[in-house]
Amino acid sequence: MRRCAILFAVVSLMLPLTVFAQTQTPEAAVNLFKNAVKKSGNGDLDGAIEDYTRAITLSSRFDTGKSVGNSFTADSTTEITVVDPFTANAYTNRGLARYQKGDYSGAIEDFNRALRIRPGLAMAYLNRAGALRATGDLNGALKDLDRAIALEKDFFQAYNNRGSVHLDLGNHDAALADLNRAIKLDDDVADPFYQRGYTYLGLKNFDAALADFNRAVRLAPEMAWAYQGRGTALMYKGQMIEAIQDFNRALKHDPKLAWAYVNRGLVKVFLGDENDAQKDFAQGLKLNPELKAELEERINLARHLRRIGKSEE
Repeated sequence: MRRCAILFAVVSLMLPLTVFAQTQTPEAAVNLFKNAVKKSGNGDLDGAIEDYTRAITLSSRFDTGKSVGNSFTADSTTEITVVDPFTANAYTNRGLARYQKGDYSGAIEDFNRALRIRPGLAMAYLNRAGALRATGDLNGALKDLDRAIALEKDFFQAYNNRGSVHLDLGNHDAALADLNRAIKLDDDVADPFYQRGYTYLGLKNFDAALADFNRAVRLAPEMAWAYQGRGTALMYKGQMIEAIQDFNRALKHDPKLAWAYVNRGLVKVFLGDENDAQKDFAQGLKLNPELKAELEERINLARHLRRIGKSEE
């Protein structure tokens, strides 16, 4: 059962690709692009979007010679002369900035524009998959990740992200295959270990899950969801005190992590501390009211297991 927030890698193109002749791209457009990358890195997404838009204006023209700017739409593509594929990079990065602002429809529109200019731009497929997933279109996200991998067979982020989407869909075997591939490509990144840990939880392989969460915690000591996952694995293994310690660690790094409150409360119910458990449940439900129905079932299960444990003493 899914207990984690998806870690979905979206990637910006840091510099114009060197394969494009410099004479094709106005120097001012390149400078605007670089400034936009810096602004985005500093959290100034509106400023980045503005500079990317100006870069797009300078690197695209109507056939009549008029500036295109932000008016490049599906209906106007036949009237466009793109000076060089640099424009696709600017659209990709502007789409990423819009994605980060929560403007998913605007992001998808920009990624579409980038792909009309450069149909082989794997990064645009990767990022469009992230925006599609954010709108709930998981199957659309899978198709885009398939395209990204077809274009770049060793695309780490695409395998990691496709594994995440498979996990959301409950396709544990497919998720495992993709995350194994991602780890083979780069075993120094916490994300695929964290994701694979939750995959193993879904497969009820708690020892394997615990090993992956341990690795994720070593690689990213501040990753709250990794502690939440490890605490869940420990809870299923019956190591309740250690589980509470990990839920505490998760909440230290992310006080708004609803599932850490809920699972800590369930452990407390199992241990017979109903009063403290109710405080955790109240906080968890305050953060995520949608957990109520499932929580009631799990509370009853925890009480049942506690009664069984007492009867066996």
